[in-house]
Amino acid sequence: MIDLLSFIGIIGIILICTTTAWAEGNYSKLVYPGSDGRLVYVPDEKGNIIPDFSHCGYMGGGVALPDVPVVLTVRPQAEGDDTARLQAAIDDVSARALNANGFRGTLLLERGKYRIGGTLHIRASGIVLRGEGADENGTVLIATGKGQRTLIEFKGRGRRPREIENTRQAIVDNYVPVGAKIFSIEDASGFAVGDNIIVHRPSTAKWIATIGMDRIEMRHPDVRQWKPGSYDFHFDRTITAIKGNQITIDAPMGNAIEREYGGGSIYKYKDPGRIEQVGVENLRGVSEFDSGEKDHRRENEYIDEDHAWNFVVFSYVQNAWARDITSVHFGYACITIGNQAKWMTVQDSQCLDPVSKITGSRRYSFPIHGQLSLVQRCYTRRGRHDYVLHARVPGPNAFVDCVADIAHSDTGPHHRWSVCTLFDNVIVNGNAINVQDRQSSGTGHGWAGAQKVLWNCEAESFILQKPPTSQNYAIGCIGEKRDGRHAREDGYWESHGQKVVPRSLYLKQLEDRLGIEALKAIGAQIGEEN
Repeated sequence: MIDLLSFIGIIGIILICTTTAWAEGNYSKLVYPGSDGRLVYVPDEKGNIIPDFSHCGYMGGGVALPDVPVVLTVRPQAEGDDTARLQAAIDDVSARALNANGFRGTLLLERGKYRIGGTLHIRASGIVLRGEGADENGTVLIATGKGQRTLIEFKGRGRRPREIENTRQAIVDNYVPVGAKIFSIEDASGFAVGDNIIVHRPSTAKWIATIGMDRIEMRHPDVRQWKPGSYDFHFDRTITAIKGNQITIDAPMGNAIEREYGGGSIYKYKDPGRIEQVGVENLRGVSEFDSGEKDHRRENEYIDEDHAWNFVVFSYVQNAWARDITSVHFGYACITIGNQAKWMTVQDSQCLDPVSKITGSRRYSFPIHGQLSLVQRCYTRRGRHDYVLHARVPGPNAFVDCVADIAHSDTGPHHRWSVCTLFDNVIVNGNAINVQDRQSSGTGHGWAGAQKVLWNCEAESFILQKPPTSQNYAIGCIGEKRDGRHAREDGYWESHGQKVVPRSLYLKQLEDRLGIEALKAIGAQIGEEN
C-alpha cells in the first residue's frame, strides 16, 4: 500500500509541474489560478481566506527529510528482553556532541526482531532511530508482555513555551482574519526579524456564549460547559518582517482575532526543553496481545486491552519526522504528533489492525495535538478516528493523500475547537469525514473544529457545519452529504461530487511558495526513498 500511495504522491507532483499553464478545469470559486498561474484567494466579507497550508511539515514545509549518517549499530540477539540494551545505545548517541547541522547521528537497528518489555526514551536533540525495513522481514520491534504503554517516546522537557517578561504587546487591529500573516501591535520596537513569538488569542465568556458552548446539553452528569480562559490559543510563529508597528509572521493565523471577543497579543518566548532534529524511520512495531479475547460481533477483531498502546509518540519537539513506519496491533496509535510538537512530518506509514474494544479513546491512528505539521501518504486499516485532531489544536496542520480502510468511525476534528486543518485527498472507505457540533459527546466535545478545509476528499458520507464566528469548507468532495447530530447551519459546500483543480491544494501551495524546481527536487527524493 505504501508503494501505491507514494506513486500517487509522485503523480500529484508531476500533475502540478505539468499544468502550470493551467488548462481548462473545474476550479473553486474561493481558490483558483490567476493570470500568472499562482493561486488567487477570495476573501469573505470580513477578509477571511482559505489559509496557506504549505508551511506545515519539517523545517516549515517543502524541505526534504535528511539522511543522517549512522554512528552506532545494534544487532538483534537470539533471546531475552532488549529494552535495556537498546536504551543504552540510545543513551550512547545522546551523549555525543551535536554537529554543525544539529545532529548527533543515527542509531541503526539491523534487520531482525527485538523484544521490548518497556519503553524506549529519546530525550536529546539530533537523534535518529532507524531500522532496515518496515515489513515483516525488516527491523521488527515486538512490544512484549502486558500493560498499556508507549513503545518509543521522543520527549523534551517542560510543558509549554515560557513567556519572556515585559515583551507582551497587544494587537491593535479590530479584526485579524483567518489566513492573515500581517497585523499591527501597540509597539514593535522591542521585536526583531527572526524572533520566535506566541500569538495569543484569549477565550472570553462572550465568545464562548456566542458559539453556544456555555449551553451544552446536559445529557449526562459528566458534561462540562466551556470556561473562559480554558480555550485560549497559542499560535507559535516567527517574525519575518517589521514595518513600523506592523508585524509579518511566517505562517497564517488559524483563527480570527476579534477585538469584540477579547482581541489578542504577542510575546517572545523561551522553550529550552524542546528537542529538535529527531526522527524515526524504516521500522515495524508489533504489539503482543491475548488472541483469546475476540469481538464476537465482528470478524477478525480482537478486544484485549492489556498490551502496548502507542508505537511512537513525539512531544515537546520541533523539526521532527517519522517515515516508513508500520504499527500492528497497538491499541491506540501508530504515530502521535503530541503536545507542543511543531514542524513535524509523518509520511509513508501504516497503522494496521489495532487491538482494542471498538469504543471511545481507542484506535486514533494518526492523531495531532501540535501545530504546523504534515501527515502524508499514510494508510490505516480497522482504525476508528484515523486522521484526527484533539482539543484546542492551533494549526495549521495538513493530512495529504491518506487512506483509511475498514474504518470503524469518522475522520476529522474530534472535540473542542481545533482549528485550521487541511484534509487533502483523504479517502475514508466505509465511514465518514465529519466536522460538526458534537455537543454532549464525551464530557462536552461541543464544536469539534473550525477553519477545516476538505479538498477533493472521498468518504461514504460527510457532515460539514458552520460554527458561529467561523467557517468550514468542503470543496470537490465525493460522498453523501448528511445532516449532523444537531441542526446547525451548513458549512461552505462547493463542487460536491466533482473534484476540482488543482488535485492537491497543499502541493500547489508549496509550488507557489517555493517554486516549481524546488518542488520537483522534493518529488525526486520521494521517488528515491520508495
